[in-house]
Amino acid sequence: MRFLADMGVSPLTVEALRQNGYEAVHLIEEGLERLPDSAILQKAKQEERIVLTFDLDFGDLLAASADVLPSVIIFRLNHTNPAFVSARLLEILSQCGEDLTTGAILSVQDNRYRLRRLPI
Repeated sequence: MRFLADMGVSPLTVEALRQNGYEAVHLIEEGLERLPDSAILQKAKQEERIVLTFDLDFGDLLAASADVLPSVIIFRLNHTNPAFVSARLLEILSQCGEDLTTGAILSVQDNRYRLRRLPI
């Protein structure tokens, strides 16, 4: 799986993904920190990446588009330190990886998650 991390996601989470064998990039690494949300979704779709974000707008944009891809993981966590986010993400990926490759919005909370397959 390939990931694109939005600005709210720590580069340490991107590094944790890489250390666990995933391909991941952060917008800041590519000098795209001001890229609008709609352009981030388009970039992720073109590069076949899953968007990682804390921004709820991505789910709304994707639902309105009726697209099947890209998948989006939205973090809605009380504990936002990079170590917790990374551990929670890796746990979820082991459970939902296939759904994310075929198109889904995944809302991740501290103790549970909600998966909605695309299109919505």
